[in-house]
Amino acid sequence: MKLIFATRPSALARWQTQWVIAALQAAHPGLECEEKIITTQGDKILDKPLPEIGGKGLFTQELEHELLSGAVHCAVHSLKDLPVENPAGLTVGCIPARAEVRDVLISANEYTLATLPAGAVVGTSSLRRAAQILAQRPDVITQSLRGNVDTRLRKALDGQYHAIILAGAGLTRLGLEEHVTEWLPLDVMLPAPGQGALAVQCRADDQATLNLLAALEDDPTRKAVNAERAFLSGLGGGCALPVGAYAECEHLHRAADAVQVMQNAECRITLRGLVISLDGKKAVKVTGEGADAEKLGWGLAQNAIAQGANEILSLITVH
Repeated sequence: MKLIFATRPSALARWQTQWVIAALQAAHPGLECEEKIITTQGDKILDKPLPEIGGKGLFTQELEHELLSGAVHCAVHSLKDLPVENPAGLTVGCIPARAEVRDVLISANEYTLATLPAGAVVGTSSLRRAAQILAQRPDVITQSLRGNVDTRLRKALDGQYHAIILAGAGLTRLGLEEHVTEWLPLDVMLPAPGQGALAVQCRADDQATLNLLAALEDDPTRKAVNAERAFLSGLGGGCALPVGAYAECEHLHRAADAVQVMQNAECRITLRGLVISLDGKKAVKVTGEGADAEKLGWGLAQNAIAQGANEILSLITVH
């Protein structure tokens, strides 16, 4: 059998797709795989802030069209960029084990968040990151930062910004972590729902592909990110919103040999959620735990709404 993968042209997107291909071929010797490079609207429009042009969905729509047309079998996404609702006919076929979840600060002058000078310019493409930076350092200025990882890193090292904030997973996957000035702890910078995880999307009725992808599924990661994404969904969706969430899944009954742990073993999921105003001055923080990922995430969202999350989000206009 041969699988065709849609992928964006960036170094990170290609790395992620090639990693999935290598893992699948290791699990299924003899499997043929091919990449089809798709340049999305998000890749083409680089002169405007992401929330102004339609948010992170601009990176996924063309790939999903290729899937629905039957031109490709799979598309590999950074899960944090994938809208919480799959288009009709598509599903997330597998979610492999999660990588690094933290965000990082990069500065040519080796500034940390604490040592940035007053009025420093911090580049980020994310409302969530910008708001949390301002919560810690209301005296700095956040500016839009677009482009792939390589482009953003070059802008930081060239001194176009005093510092930039990126997802640590992308840097580690590309072997660029040597440029990290500071790993931001979760109590300072809560990640986006799904951050650090990959999602392999396919057609919901393509059972042959689903069977192959099952070899890469990591159940604890799936449950954790489902809780995070349920929290986001309960708040109204949009992955461009200034919403952070991080969940961990711990199996309650571990086998002596970890390989024998059942995929559906009972687990306890702990979830932290954050809704924060764009200026960082107002924030709703919630925590909870449970065994059902979707129920936990949705319930925690309702808890956040009861504490004023909707009032914060109602002031934010995103596409």
